[in-house]
Amino acid sequence: MLQYHELLRHILENGVRHDDRTGVGTISAFGYQTRFDLREGFPIVTTKRVPFRWVAEELFWFLSGDTNEKNLKMRGVDIWDEWATPEQTAKFGRNEGDLGPVYGYLWRSFGGEYPKMNGVDQIARLLNEIEKNPNSRRLIVTGWNPETCDEVALPPCHTLFQFKIENGKTLHCQLYQRSADAFLGVPFNISSYALLTHIVAHVCELSVGEFIHTFGDLHIYQNHLEQVEELLSREPKELPKLEFVDAENLKELEGLLNFKYENLNLIGYQSYEKIAAPVAV
Repeated sequence: MLQYHELLRHILENGVRHDDRTGVGTISAFGYQTRFDLREGFPIVTTKRVPFRWVAEELFWFLSGDTNEKNLKMRGVDIWDEWATPEQTAKFGRNEGDLGPVYGYLWRSFGGEYPKMNGVDQIARLLNEIEKNPNSRRLIVTGWNPETCDEVALPPCHTLFQFKIENGKTLHCQLYQRSADAFLGVPFNISSYALLTHIVAHVCELSVGEFIHTFGDLHIYQNHLEQVEELLSREPKELPKLEFVDAENLKELEGLLNFKYENLNLIGYQSYEKIAAPVAV
């Protein structure tokens, strides 16, 4: 994951100090792109521990269309906890745990009347287009709805992703991320979209290609600088490989939605220990 180290160094060398919504302050660089060839290994940071199960469970939660943080927490994942408190959800007239129209809802019911699931199922549409029109330049899922983005505590940061099929067999994915917490969030985002690309390729009977990660505001919080320096002092390890287990019959939309963590085997993941850092809310 040398690309991740280069990303952090880019911010440190080219970033500008900014005040921000959280009050913590950032060093921010606007506009950056990095690429990962998924055929060369699964992109997961090795210079600190990234909990792969959490990455997978969050992605499956998104794909299900669920937006209740309590259901994610039942899977042992509490990374959305700060935005699901009674104080946060009460701002929008919702109950504790109800995050509103965030990723899952936008992916599975874009433009719907929340919480009714009566909008556009973008994931179903995506898989249908891949099957019927693999040369399409419209293999896009968007997580940014200007009508609802101010109705949630944390509107989508990873905003839009697009797939491209090369020579009828290789699936590439590009993500545009409007806002990126480089130390805490970006390692999750990289592995999450790499996993999504692998799963979509599998259910559509394609092979994986590249994951391209394009950033808007890419930043390091000022209270993460020591942690970043510690990470950069470590030498990256070899990337693991991702294999699927008992997934032969998981095809098309039904198969995508039935993927579970037990279907994943991340072979050979070795890393340094976790580096703790505070979340800016």
